[in-house]
Amino acid sequence: MDFVEALSTDNLTAIRATPKTDVHCHAFFSTRLENIERWIGHSLTKPPPKMNGLEEMMAYADAVLASPIKHREGFEFVGVSAMNDAIQDGVVMLEMSFDIRLAEFYPDGVAGLCAFIETLVERFRGQADLRPELGFSRGNADDPKLTSLAYEAVESGTFQSIDLYSRQEVCPPEVMKPLFTKAREAGMKLKAHVGEFGGAEEVRRTVEVLDLDEVQHGIGAAESVEIMRWLSENQIQLNVCPTSNVMLGGVSDLASHPIRILFDNGISVTINTDDLMIFGQSVSEEYRNLYRAGVFSAEELDDIRHASLEAHD
Repeated sequence: MDFVEALSTDNLTAIRATPKTDVHCHAFFSTRLENIERWIGHSLTKPPPKMNGLEEMMAYADAVLASPIKHREGFEFVGVSAMNDAIQDGVVMLEMSFDIRLAEFYPDGVAGLCAFIETLVERFRGQADLRPELGFSRGNADDPKLTSLAYEAVESGTFQSIDLYSRQEVCPPEVMKPLFTKAREAGMKLKAHVGEFGGAEEVRRTVEVLDLDEVQHGIGAAESVEIMRWLSENQIQLNVCPTSNVMLGGVSDLASHPIRILFDNGISVTINTDDLMIFGQSVSEEYRNLYRAGVFSAEELDDIRHASLEAHD
């Protein structure tokens, strides 16, 4: 059964069997919550269906998820489990973001983190193409130790891309320019979270300042036809996470998600998970949800799927 027929007949098994990408996922929260529950042997409080932005999401994560996974053993379990989840969902390539703070779980720091990541790449080679991404929070921009570790990680050769995240107002993109310049020199793809909760002009400014290749979320660009045209002309891809946007209040509901406007204005979009542990929707389920909500036709979703595979070939 092909992907269009699978969507049209609501056959989730066939949707999952079709190759797809996930290019916006954070390693620390990248497996299903029920996998953590089975591993620790008891249930955990489920995330609220609606949260007031990143602050409430992190409050939930700190209260519920930190204890079982905020250590080396927990993180490594999540990493392996996430790869299995992705493969079962038909994800053949994923750019998984590993926050630089994870290096603190290892006595030898960045070297230990990189060694684990490289074992993941090798273990699942042939089943899924894991392309490790370095994650750095804007909130850590004034931390000299973490910044130094980030430069070390860039120089390690393990990471194929870099992603800057947290709220865009936490620090201006100019502060991160030296690190992103270093990453560019190392041949890494450059990404940043921006426009998740609005701000079309800030999307363009961040792309320009950091010389971004892709934007994580970027849905605020839908506010401006001019900026959407600029993104399209400059071939800036937006890596969108629909359920995340709804649950965190960036979008009121799936049916009104601006991914439709972005697509109609010629912007390359991809469909991704963000944090599977919190948002609970695989890539296949995100495609299915968008189809059910009437945002895209089955044929359009298949075009988006094909374009993402080709862009990351």
